[in-house]
Amino acid sequence: MMGERPMNMEKLERPNAECKIWLEKNGAIFGDGLFDLLSNVDRLGSISQAAKVLGMSYRAAWGKIKITEKRWGVPLVITQVGGEMGGGARLTVQASELLKRYLNLRQEIDKLAQKIYSECFQGWPGP
Repeated sequence: MMGERPMNMEKLERPNAECKIWLEKNGAIFGDGLFDLLSNVDRLGSISQAAKVLGMSYRAAWGKIKITEKRWGVPLVITQVGGEMGGGARLTVQASELLKRYLNLRQEIDKLAQKIYSECFQGWPGP
């Protein structure tokens, strides 16, 4: 095709198998986005700061948390408003357990995907 540059075949890496996983309940999805949001809330102690790190608004972050709490029937975040020490947020025990189990699921699926990929593409002469 016109405009395409020839590829140096020696520098091409072998493709990787990648997959996305999410959990869904009552139309609310728990995937990498909410995992990252809650992980940052846990790390930073603030929904606002977690949202900022992820490049999203506080309103969008809070909305994702609230809709998941409502549709899953599980509290995820405990908030504290203002005061001498300032406000903040922390994860519930259920949310911490959800993060741990989701991470484990993701790691196991990644391992399985790589195993299946290796078996399916063994001996393929491609890059």
